[in-house]
This record gives sequence, structure tokens and C-alpha cells, in this order.
Amino acid sequence: MESLRSSSLQTPFFSSQSTVLSNKSVSNPRTISPLMHRAKSRFEPLRCTTSHSSETEAKPKETKLWGGRFEDSVTDIVEKFTESISFDKQLYKHDIMGSKAHASMLAEQGLISFSDRDSILKGLDEIERRIEAGEFVWRTDREDVHMNIEAALTDLVGEPAKKLHTARSRNDQVLTDFRLWCRDAIDRIISSIRHLQVALVKLALNNEGLIIPGYTHLQRAQPVLLQHLLLAYVEQLDRDAGRLLDCRARLNFCPLGACALAGTGLPIDRFMTSEALGFTAPMRNSIDAVSDRDFVLEFLSANSIIAVHLSRIGEEWVLWASEEFGFITPSDSVSTGSSIMPQKKNPDPMELVRGKSARVIGDLVTLLTLCKGLPLAYNRDLQEDKEPTFDSVKTITGMLEVSAEFAQNITFNDKRIQKALPAGYLDATTLADYLVKKGIPFRTSHDIVGRSVALCVSKNCQLQDLSLEDMRNLSPVFDSDVYEFLGVENAVKKFSSYGSTGFARVADQLNDWAAKLEINKSTCH
Repeated sequence: MESLRSSSLQTPFFSSQSTVLSNKSVSNPRTISPLMHRAKSRFEPLRCTTSHSSETEAKPKETKLWGGRFEDSVTDIVEKFTESISFDKQLYKHDIMGSKAHASMLAEQGLISFSDRDSILKGLDEIERRIEAGEFVWRTDREDVHMNIEAALTDLVGEPAKKLHTARSRNDQVLTDFRLWCRDAIDRIISSIRHLQVALVKLALNNEGLIIPGYTHLQRAQPVLLQHLLLAYVEQLDRDAGRLLDCRARLNFCPLGACALAGTGLPIDRFMTSEALGFTAPMRNSIDAVSDRDFVLEFLSANSIIAVHLSRIGEEWVLWASEEFGFITPSDSVSTGSSIMPQKKNPDPMELVRGKSARVIGDLVTLLTLCKGLPLAYNRDLQEDKEPTFDSVKTITGMLEVSAEFAQNITFNDKRIQKALPAGYLDATTLADYLVKKGIPFRTSHDIVGRSVALCVSKNCQLQDLSLEDMRNLSPVFDSDVYEFLGVENAVKKFSSYGSTGFARVADQLNDWAAKLEINKSTCH
């Protein structure tokens, strides 16, 4: 049967060639050799992968820490496919933290001696030193960060290291590491959010009184203070930080001691390890502790919302930097040029902020898809939660940092903005408010102002250019005080509601944000 299988496998490749050879002379070896060479090269890889010669045999592998019941080691292909050390080694600091807390608890509970604890702690300190000095060798045959550190610890201190995994599984261990890592990552992202908020508030303070067109549907709508618009970004970012803080509070519970899924019969103190690691409390259900990733889903969801906010800022500033708008000029230090068009100056950082939002959103979708069909409790699928999370954090942090850098290196073109303001009848809504104050129902006011704008279009003028007689022909309610409501500056002055773009309201908001972010206003301008 083996020879038949071998023959049938070769038939498809050689059948077309055998017909050609049978009709030609084969006395000249140069006629045959190219064909046979191609046949040989095509099958060479197969022979190599199935060879049992001493030249291709793998060297004996280190016995796995979990390998007691196994007679054979895993193949190289399986080992390469299942390893996670290539990416989860960045959890090393948190893995060592968790192991130190666990070892101390085991000693306090009499499960290991204090002498063993001290040996373990000393060994872990040395491993951390070697890692940070670049002296530590990460081995793929040790699979992941946990096994690498534990095996290295055994190499260093011997028997005491073998006691470290008492009342612990890699399932609860990795979740402890991962929650600690995410907690630190959230703190870093919140810091980056605050940095961008400071940059935006300082930009607002440096552009006091500058009026710009406000848009809806990307059509000119009403005049607004630039400061008001910049503070809109600041408010969005503040909610982003709030979502991360909420997420941090929910993830800050300790899975350590849940073991594989059912807990342990050994007398451990989970409250002690939880407190040592700065968690609020141990997780209450051991199955839940090792099987759910909702804390990561929430984290990446919060990152995705941040990414959307940053993408919208990026889109606006890319538009504003265009010749069509010309509202901002980025400095050379945050711009790039064209390889073919020498005149180009592109706001590439904000284009990439807009583009990289797709990565952050994609990371969330990856995690949602990963988790959607998993039965309780732990499944190896969950190893795939790390890379999207690491990528999301790295990407969103970069987006925040470059957005802050861009905000600190742009100038607003007052003259260009002033020139653009008259178009669009931005004071039309304020004129409608004037009529409402005169007792006219809003829908009637809306109609009157609509006809006023139509008259301006026919006359090619602005609302403030209409004569009082023109206005009274549209409504006898108009009086000379109407001109106090017309023009973009007068319109902005009339805004007074809480949260509006009025001068006084915006000044109050700026003062509040400067105080909250501890900005010294005297250093601005």
C-alpha cells in the first residue's frame, strides 16, 4: 500500500512529462537533465521534512514543566505555532510581581518555608535584573513568559523554585499578569490624554477672541469662538479618560488563586496576594476569574472611542490645513513633503492619526470575535488576546502623543479666517432669536429670516447690509436695534446659555480647565 500511495502521488507531476519524453530521443543527457532537475527540486523539500537522517534530527528538547505524563515531546511545528514568548515576554515585570506576592503568601500560610521564600524572591530579583540588562535568554521551547521565568528560577535556586507553582495555574497566573499590565497601560494612556488636553487648552488660551465658522453637515452654520471648538475636544477626551478609569476600577480584581478553574484545597490566603498587588479584592468566582476577558473588551472599546475622537480631530485639521480652508498652518517640524512635488507640505501626522484609528477598532473586533463562542472555562484560544491588546495600547498612545505634538506646532491664520467669515450668513439664527425676543413665534421668525437671506442673495450682500426699510418690508417688527444682533461678533456676544459659545461662557470654561489641568495661564500668549 505504501508503494501504491507513493506512485499515485507522483503520477500528476510526471504524467505530462512522460508523454513528451516518449516521443523524443533520450540519448542526449542534456535533453533529460532539466526536466529531472525540476522534478528533483520540487520534491526536495518533502524529502527533507520527512527525513530521519541524523543530519536533520532535532536536538533533544528540554522536558516541559508540565510533561510528566507525556512520552514524546511536541514537534517543532507545534511548538512554533503554540509559543507565546515572542509577544508575552513584555509581561515579565508583572509576572515577577505576581510570583513574589504568591511566594510570600505561601510562606505565611506554611506551604513553603521562609527560607524557600527568600531564595525565590532573591532569584526573581536576579531574573528581573538580567531581563532589564538584556542578559536574559528567552527560549521558545519554554513556551511563554511564565515558563521561561520559572525554569530560569529553577536553574538559579534549584528545589525552592519548584515550590513556587503551589496552588497556582498558568490560567490564573496569566490573568493576574494581564490585569496588572492593563492597569498600568490605562494609567499611561490617561497620562497621554491629559497631555493632549493641556496642549489644546494652551492653544485655546493663545487664540483668545478668534471667531471661526461653525459647521453642520460641513456647511457653514453659526459663528463660534475657536476656543469653544477646541474645548469641545477637551470635553470628549475627558469622557475618554473617565471610561478608562471606570474600566480600571472593574478590572482591578485579583484572579490569583483561582488556579486552573476550580480553586484549590490548599489553605491559601487570596486576600493577602490581592492586597499585595494593589487589587481591590480577589475575584469571587474561580471559573469567572480564568475564563472571561470582558475587562480587555471594555479596555479596547474605550481605546476605540478615543481613536474615533482623535480621528475626527485629525480629519478637521487636515481639512483646515488645505488651501481650500487655509485656517491653520502646521510648522515644518510636524509636516512632510512630497517625493515628486516640491511645493507640497502635508499634515501627515494627523492623516496617520485618522488612519491608525482603523487598527485600534480592528483590535477590538478581533477580541470580540475571539471571545464570542468560547465555552467555560479557559480555552487556549484566549492566548490570542495579548497581541491585539498590546497593539491597541501602542497605537492609541502614539496617536495621543503625536496629536499633542501637532497641537503645539500649528498656528491659526487670523486673516484667512476673517476673510472667510462673511460667507454663509452665520448670523441668521441670531436674527431669528431677535424676532423671538420681539414676541414673534420661532417658526414665523424662521420664515422671515429665510426670506431675508433670500433677499441678501439677490442683492449679493450680508444681512447686516440690508437697510431697515428692506427688513421692515419683510416684517414691521424690525427696528434699529436689530443691527446689534448682526455680524459674527455681535452674534457671538448674544450667546449666553450655559455651555454656549458666548465670550463670557467660554472664558469661564477656559478658567475651569486651566485650573483642573494646573495650567499657568501667565505662560500662555
